[in-house]
Amino acid sequence: MNEEYQDIFTTTACPTQQQLLDYVQGRLSADEQHEVELHLADCEMCSEAVEGLSAFEQKEKIPVWLRQMKWQMLRKLRARKRRKHQVSYFIELAIIVLVVLFIILGAFWTYHFMTHK
Repeated sequence: MNEEYQDIFTTTACPTQQQLLDYVQGRLSADEQHEVELHLADCEMCSEAVEGLSAFEQKEKIPVWLRQMKWQMLRKLRARKRRKHQVSYFIELAIIVLVVLFIILGAFWTYHFMTHK
């Protein structure tokens, strides 16, 4: 395995979303803040998340915005899944119709050739 990827699973667990929000909003105790800062020094993904969260001016509204984005994303995913199910339903229906048509056509040809001998 590549050297730079060996430690990917051995790093300490990332702080929860709530802990990162509390850190950005300044709600953590000094010890908790220190732990998060130690983690941020080693974890590029969490440090970028904190950097992005810090860019918001109204930090108290971040949880509301996150919930809204989550629900919007879930709605879009459900709509996309629904469309996929509709497409697969119509494909299955088209296949069934074609099979039935071939059976009817086969029965007609068989009847036609049997009666016109």
